[in-house]
Amino acid sequence: MFLSVVTFAKTKSKTILVKMLSQAGTGFSFNTKRSRLQEKLTLLNYDPVVKKVLFVEQKKICSL
Repeated sequence: MFLSVVTFAKTKSKTILVKMLSQAGTGFSFNTKRSRLQEKLTLLNYDPVVKKVLFVEQKKICSL
């Protein structure tokens, strides 16, 4: 009896993990996940140095 090896192509995940960086210039950042099909994120979130500030997506970290 022979066993054949079948390989399937990996599918891309639907969500990705991205790094959000504070626009206040404090260097504070956090990670969040978003859909792969969405535009780049911009969020209002809490920065411990200057309270509430705008965060912009800096880079993709990994696929989930």
